[in-house]
Amino acid sequence: MTRLLFAATLFSACAGALADTGIDTAKLTETEVALADVSRAGQPGKAFMAATIINAPVPKLCAMIQDYAAYPSFMPNVDKVAVLRKEDAAQVDMTLKLPLGKVKKYRLRMEPKVSAAQCQLSWKMLPWPGVSAEEAIADTTGYWLLAPHASDKNKTVVKYMVYTDPGPVPMGLGWIVDSMSRGSMPKTLEALRQRAAAAQ
Repeated sequence: MTRLLFAATLFSACAGALADTGIDTAKLTETEVALADVSRAGQPGKAFMAATIINAPVPKLCAMIQDYAAYPSFMPNVDKVAVLRKEDAAQVDMTLKLPLGKVKKYRLRMEPKVSAAQCQLSWKMLPWPGVSAEEAIADTTGYWLLAPHASDKNKTVVKYMVYTDPGPVPMGLGWIVDSMSRGSMPKTLEALRQRAAAAQ
């Protein structure tokens, strides 16, 4: 229950602007990804925010981040995806392949909220019966937030927040949480940038 409350609190706290994350949106560029640790001291897991500008309009990028079946082709560490769509959201089973042959699996509820002003895709973890404790993680939540650039509507300000709690981690495997979040987040935004450029 504590983890669930923390994840919900973290999500609501981070879902707004980046003013308190150490990321200056005025300094975002189309060539680099800004990254900030937004974790809370004394709480399980780690949370990171990444942001950049991508030279593509919001609707185009919004469609790409909702193409869950294509995630293995451009998302770091994503090996397999199984998608079960529902009326207002999608249930997505993710399998990650990490260094040293480690595999992690988790089930997500992906909920898009699209308007004329922005595209938001948030997720939270769901129970996945049958997944072993070694392969499972304790929790993950996060969101994408896409908004048109103030001076050019054909460019998008992309914000990406990920909270990950891998649960008990054996000695020497503390890199797992970084591999699932801090290490992969800049790569994810760069992969989205390249995918958008290739589709032009």
